[in-house]
Amino acid sequence: MTVGIGVTGATGRMGQEVIAAVADHDDCEVAFAVNREPDGEAVDGVEIEPAAEFDSLVVERDPTVVIDFTGPESALGYAEACVDADVAFVTGTTGFDDDQLESLEAAADEIPLLHAPNFARGVQALVNVVGEAVRNLPGYDVELVETHHNGKRDAPSGTANRLLDEIEANGEFTERTHGREGDQPREGPEIGVHALRAGDVTGEHEILLAGNHEEVRLTHRAEDRGVFAAGAVDAAVWIAGQKAGRYDFTDVIGQ
Repeated sequence: MTVGIGVTGATGRMGQEVIAAVADHDDCEVAFAVNREPDGEAVDGVEIEPAAEFDSLVVERDPTVVIDFTGPESALGYAEACVDADVAFVTGTTGFDDDQLESLEAAADEIPLLHAPNFARGVQALVNVVGEAVRNLPGYDVELVETHHNGKRDAPSGTANRLLDEIEANGEFTERTHGREGDQPREGPEIGVHALRAGDVTGEHEILLAGNHEEVRLTHRAEDRGVFAAGAVDAAVWIAGQKAGRYDFTDVIGQ
């Protein structure tokens, strides 16, 4: 079966990578690709159509799955249109507030929906080991530093928040301290969180655990955005055969 994929944000950093990643899959094809202001552009030979026409395109072109890397508001609109068209939805968009996440969860009641802050297999490995490290090093100080390109909007990153959730679930931490200024010694079981935005850094996350005159550093560095796009396409192929429900990238790579 050929998996037809609709692509949103098609001329953005990730949209272009997704189109390229689809071309690398023999079992996939781009059903359509949209962008807010296409201006007659094409990406790797794929015509880019207006995002305003998404609702009709998702019905007329009948994709198997839509892959989205845009923004919270637009992602929710695309998810709602996919519900109406009974089309699976994969999104790597981050920065949702609680109400928006609730709306995304509601869409998963109707269609297969996979939301992940990061589609790199190495990041999932990092998520898996950080909890074990925290459990094995009780009482150690924990700091997290994440670095991304200067255009990234949300801070901390969605991946950082996923790592922080894992740290908190496996240790006795009561608060997150975002940056430090002035008289700021560590107080109690806090996690220090630092978000750096500079240049065209694809993405780097480092967790420092320190205590007992030693330190452990766990680091993931993405050297090319293509790794995220390849993971998203893998997720799209996987979710094509699933029933309605909320899925995570863990479900994909656990197969």
